[in-house]
Amino acid sequence: MTARTLYLIACAAPPARHIDVPIRAAQTAGWDVCLVLTPSAHRWATEDAEGEIEALTELTGHPIHYQYKLPSQDDVLPVPDAILVAPLSCNSLNKWAAGISDTLALGLVTEALGLHIPTVALPHWNNAQDAHPATTRSVETLRTAGVTVLLGDGAFVPHKPKHGSPDAYPWALALDALPKP
Repeated sequence: MTARTLYLIACAAPPARHIDVPIRAAQTAGWDVCLVLTPSAHRWATEDAEGEIEALTELTGHPIHYQYKLPSQDDVLPVPDAILVAPLSCNSLNKWAAGISDTLALGLVTEALGLHIPTVALPHWNNAQDAHPATTRSVETLRTAGVTVLLGDGAFVPHKPKHGSPDAYPWALALDALPKP
C-alpha cells in the first residue's frame, strides 16, 4: 500500500522546535510527510541548530519549503491527501481566516479550503492572544469552512503569556484527528 501524503505546516511557535516528533509519528501511522515552514519558523530552524533543515530533509525524504517557488520551477512535492497545521500561531490563524496568502504556508492552507483537502489545525498561543476578538472570529471562520481546529477543552488550551510548555503540546491529538491513511 502506498503511503498517503501529509503536508505538515509549522508556524513559528515553541512546539515547532520539536517538529521531528509529529513527523516520526505520522510516518509510523503510514503518512508520507512533506514539511512546509512559515518564513519565521524556517529562520528558527536555521538559527537554532546547524544542520536542522538538512536533518529534516533527510527525515522526510523531501525538500523543506518555506517560500513560494518561481513560476518557471517545477512542483517537487506530491499533492497532499491531508494537511496538518501545527503549531498554528495566532498571526497565521488570523491571516488564514482572512484569506491572506502572503507566504507559501498560508497560500497552501488558503487554497486547501477550495480544494476540500482535509485540514486539521492545532493552535499554540497564549490566553491574552486568545482573548482578542479576532481570534474567536477567525477560529469560527475556519471551522465553518471545514477545518478541524483543535482548540478548547479536550484539545489545546491557551496558556498564560510566557508560560507555555512545548513539551506538553498535544501532537498525538492532532495526528488522531487526521483521516486514516
